[in-house]
Amino acid sequence: MNTKHIKISDFDYPLPDQRIAKYPTEPRDHSKLLLYKQGEVGEDVFYQLPNHLPQGALMVFNNTKVIQARLHFRKETGALIEIFLMEPAAPVDYEQIFQRAGHCAWYCMIGNLKKWKGGSLKRRFEVKGVAFTLTASLVQPEENVHTNGTNYWIDFDWDSSDISFAEILESVGELPIPPYLNRATQESDKTAYQTVYSKIKGSVAAPTAGLHFTDKVLAALDAQGIVRDELTLHVGAGTFKPVKSEEIEGHVMHSEYIVVHRHTFERLLRHGCQAIAVGTTSVRTLESLYYIGVKLETNRDASEEDLHVGQWEPYEKGREGKMVDGITPEHAIRNILDYLDRNDIEALHTSTQIIIAPGYAYKIVKMLVTNFHQPQSTLLLLVSAFVKGNWRKIYDYALSHDFRFLSYGDSSLLIP
Repeated sequence: MNTKHIKISDFDYPLPDQRIAKYPTEPRDHSKLLLYKQGEVGEDVFYQLPNHLPQGALMVFNNTKVIQARLHFRKETGALIEIFLMEPAAPVDYEQIFQRAGHCAWYCMIGNLKKWKGGSLKRRFEVKGVAFTLTASLVQPEENVHTNGTNYWIDFDWDSSDISFAEILESVGELPIPPYLNRATQESDKTAYQTVYSKIKGSVAAPTAGLHFTDKVLAALDAQGIVRDELTLHVGAGTFKPVKSEEIEGHVMHSEYIVVHRHTFERLLRHGCQAIAVGTTSVRTLESLYYIGVKLETNRDASEEDLHVGQWEPYEKGREGKMVDGITPEHAIRNILDYLDRNDIEALHTSTQIIIAPGYAYKIVKMLVTNFHQPQSTLLLLVSAFVKGNWRKIYDYALSHDFRFLSYGDSSLLIP
């Protein structure tokens, strides 16, 4: 199969607006769970998930936390400008930028840009009862467009050396719920649109497969002997980017920042490099690790930038989505652990742009917990590759059995 020439129109299905969940099920672990096991489809309730998993398996979660990434400023003319934080510019480290006081810079999408030709916007805000001014500056925008062509460098300044940027976002930022919900963010979304295990701030969209988990379900996983581990992929707004090209070769995948700690690599090795992934973001991270390990086979001194996984790397000539030069997943993971040892670091920090589509052979992920995705989306391509093209059987069942779709919708456990 020539993956690049897949027609996205082959991955369409009817999704009426009333099937898109506007709000989550309460309690969240009472959502429906579709079960797909070796071609057979059934259903259960999500809190029963642990009963469908093999004892002792490794389950990997994405612990990213959604930030209140939307900021609104009003010009003196009355024009409303929306600044949507996309990724850190200065400093580039997520942890550092949220701790920064007085100044930082982000690459941002800008709503109503035509009304903001340059200069600064100001907004008054309060933290702990004290008033401050936040200033956003767009300087020479034509020179500050980021590589994807839509993000602009914005300098943020505020008149306090004691208030962190994280506190500013808590005060004036708005949680960016998905656009297809067609409603304003509500106070309840601040809790509902976060996983109960979210820790590391940086995403502008939730890893929604994790929204169904509760502390009770996590405890049941532990009782089942499931080994839980976490990694971090900061979800970008590109996750909602539609495929507009006829063939997927014309679609440019968004790049996302990942962090994977030493203990995750060690647990992967102890489990034969086989894992249950919670969500497509965990999938993209885990599968990217294989190609990072392949790079390290011939470039032991690679930088974080060198280890970036490009969109089409799994499909380069001779690979066809299979193992590269006989390198097994275990070999690749050991290469990464050796890299951490040589550089005396505890975690791998890099990025991935990988696209997973039919023709891709999964290396590490053996089971997948995921929601139901939009028609003609790269996430649907990922699912199709995982279930060996049998996605329509799954989605036809979900549509005919009152499953709720997309971010706040129901869940599925896929075992190919």
